[in-house]
Amino acid sequence: MDLYTAFAFQVINLFKMAHVFNDNNFDEEVLRSDKPVLVDFFAEWCGPCKMLAPVIEELATEMEEKVVVGKVNVDESPNIAGKYGVQSIPTLIVFKKGEEVDRMVGFQSKEALKAKLEG
Repeated sequence: MDLYTAFAFQVINLFKMAHVFNDNNFDEEVLRSDKPVLVDFFAEWCGPCKMLAPVIEELATEMEEKVVVGKVNVDESPNIAGKYGVQSIPTLIVFKKGEEVDRMVGFQSKEALKAKLEG
């Protein structure tokens, strides 16, 4: 790989982001996913959610081959948050084959999240 290609690859990776889930795509992208899915329920005004955002973005890039990582804005998609009983944010839910298999509330380290996703 030449230097230009390596640089271009790094730039592309910088712009990979966590998926954004909402009422229109949640069933298809989360519940019908072949891969495990980590969903971060957040709000723009939430301080701990803002602290968690870079961790979620890093996981989305680092684990893209194994796991789908995405976010649900609870203010924009209250129906999804309500359906899953999200009462505190950030709430992180891991789905496998359309079923909730794990739930964490509050800030989580990248290492803790990776352990949950790989375990």
